[in-house]
Amino acid sequence: MDPRVRQHAETIVEHSTGIEAGDDVIVYLPGDAEDLAVALHELLGEKGANPLLLTYSERADRAYLRNSEEFDTPDHELALYENADATIIARSGPNPSEMADVDPDTTAAYNRAHDPVKKARLDTTWCLTQYPSSGFAQLAGMSTEAYEEFVHDAVTLDWEAQREFQANLVEILDDASEVRIRAGEETDVTMSIEGNSAENDYGEANLPGGEVFTAPVKHSVEGEVYFDMPLYRQGREVEGVRLTFEDGTVTEFSAERNEDVLQGVFDTDEAARYLGELGIGMNDAIDQFTYNMLFDEKMGETVHMAVGSAYPMCVGEGNEVNDSAEHVDMILDMSEDSVIEVDGEIVQEDGEFIFE
Repeated sequence: MDPRVRQHAETIVEHSTGIEAGDDVIVYLPGDAEDLAVALHELLGEKGANPLLLTYSERADRAYLRNSEEFDTPDHELALYENADATIIARSGPNPSEMADVDPDTTAAYNRAHDPVKKARLDTTWCLTQYPSSGFAQLAGMSTEAYEEFVHDAVTLDWEAQREFQANLVEILDDASEVRIRAGEETDVTMSIEGNSAENDYGEANLPGGEVFTAPVKHSVEGEVYFDMPLYRQGREVEGVRLTFEDGTVTEFSAERNEDVLQGVFDTDEAARYLGELGIGMNDAIDQFTYNMLFDEKMGETVHMAVGSAYPMCVGEGNEVNDSAEHVDMILDMSEDSVIEVDGEIVQEDGEFIFE
């Protein structure tokens, strides 16, 4: 086995999830990530945990979705996560575009029915990571060997040093009332974060980590955003997304390519039109856009915003948690002609923080 796979597994078990003896752990991986499954099971055995391996196939998922008309919440799957202590999920697979011909309305209906399952999974100690495959390497425009190196370097960062660096921004945001993002001529958006808290993502729930994120006060978002970096969703590339916010909700939207995917997101439920997350990428080790949100949203000199559900741990007492079956991140480049202001003071300009 590639020793980097073992190191990846050790990071998941020791750092990201902190598995202990007696923990019931769901390991949810595609078939081509068997080496990671083996390494994880070795470590879980040493810990005295109880793993259950689930293997997923996007080909099978596609077949199901294309031949279904109505969806109910699956009680057996819900019960599985309600009785688990931890969940480890890895993305991989030979074809990241496998779901490209699934109707966005079908995906939205499926997500609505599975929302209780998603919430139960998020109530466990969870880690989402990436296992390198030739399909995702091709998506990133990299050789398989280069992509393997990229993934393994990203997940085995010095996470304590990353935590300390990001803590500077957490301290600023935790005491803040308002954030304003300006970039180029098409992005100028403000939002209140009064009473909400910022989270320091340093490789726990998401591996790799490398962002600081918070939740806007639900009805406070005002302005326009142009997301100049592509969104890859359901195997399709959505480019040039523009959103207009009034009283917190998306009142106008457009995309230069595959706008129907975006329409499907906003049609999922009413809360999908509200902003659930503001995230600021701070991981300079991720220096290449790969069409994989798990990595791309962490890139230094970027900001991402997610329509849909907010993370409850970010929402303070007295503020409303935006509750949606969707959580869709979109990214804008902040390396040039851009400013992040917090309570009227510049915190980042052209990608550089005031504390760097």
